[in-house]
Amino acid sequence: MYDDGSPKRRHFGIEGSVFVVLILLSLGGIFITDFSPDDGYGYWLLMVFVFGLVSVFVSWLQTKRKDLDFGDILKAQGMHWFHTIIAVGAAALLNKSGQLQGLSADLVILLILGLSTMLDGYHIGWQFSMLGLFLIGCTIIIGYVDPFIWACVALAVVVIVGALLRGLSLRDEEDYL
Repeated sequence: MYDDGSPKRRHFGIEGSVFVVLILLSLGGIFITDFSPDDGYGYWLLMVFVFGLVSVFVSWLQTKRKDLDFGDILKAQGMHWFHTIIAVGAAALLNKSGQLQGLSADLVILLILGLSTMLDGYHIGWQFSMLGLFLIGCTIIIGYVDPFIWACVALAVVVIVGALLRGLSLRDEEDYL
């Protein structure tokens, strides 16, 4: 586990910005999925690589603040996201065979990305776990709410506000240490 949970060592700035950008990119994918599930499928495939690269970037930032070996972290992150790509590749094969089509293929990839991001949060920090929960929540919303884009936007606002409040409370705790 990379994060020792110490608020003293956690800084909200860059990681918080990355978190918000990933939420916005996710909302962009949900918007695309709403209008064209086939285009949404390609977008979510691309997002697996983007999330993987961003995870490596955040891990690298954390090695600058902590006494960690970036080589070990890079191996762990590489394996984590490689396994994610294998699962997404299997979903792509199911899509190609016709077993998954349109919105179903998008939802499977979104679930895989959500799970992988949530699990990566164990190593990187609570923001990635929250991001994974957001993606899984959006998957459920898409399945149950017909005009799902606004419900996902509302969930994004709640998640971002919650993350900002948590980040501020950690910063306040840091002042007392």
